[in-house]
Amino acid sequence: MSLAIALLTVSDTRTLEDDRSGDALQQRLEAAGHRLVQRLLVPDDRYQIRSEVSRWIADAGVQVVISSGGTGLTGRDGTPEAVAPLLDKTIEGFGELFRVLSFETIGTSSLQSRALAGVANGTVIFVLPGSLDAVQTAWDRLISAQLNGATRPCNLVQLLPRLRESQDGQAGP
Repeated sequence: MSLAIALLTVSDTRTLEDDRSGDALQQRLEAAGHRLVQRLLVPDDRYQIRSEVSRWIADAGVQVVISSGGTGLTGRDGTPEAVAPLLDKTIEGFGELFRVLSFETIGTSSLQSRALAGVANGTVIFVLPGSLDAVQTAWDRLISAQLNGATRPCNLVQLLPRLRESQDGQAGP
């Protein structure tokens, strides 16, 4: 199943022309047969991040949002704080598993990653660190399988039609 994916790079120093991490994500999602809906770059500003992610969450034509950058510990790193309040549900295991996989290549530095994932208004959202290694690890070892309907025993694709259900079993807004 081809999914509609939006990419957001969060950086004060990169441009779309030198965004290697965003390029890697775009190449990987397209190679997997998914469709890039939009790709943007915003500065490390939680309100600009929240604005763009909110817009995509409200757009029924966007099924997945992947952001890269702004997940560190410095004063400007605010992507998790920008995105977390927007989530209806978090996927706790994503950040945990990402850090385990990252530990294989960067050791204890992986504890500085605040990668997260969740669902909002039927949209799956992944928040990744901005390094090339981080986005490659996340896509190659976690995200691609979960966005593949053939992954067993379960995957996020099979849940997409049900993500907008309310707790009473009725379809959401």
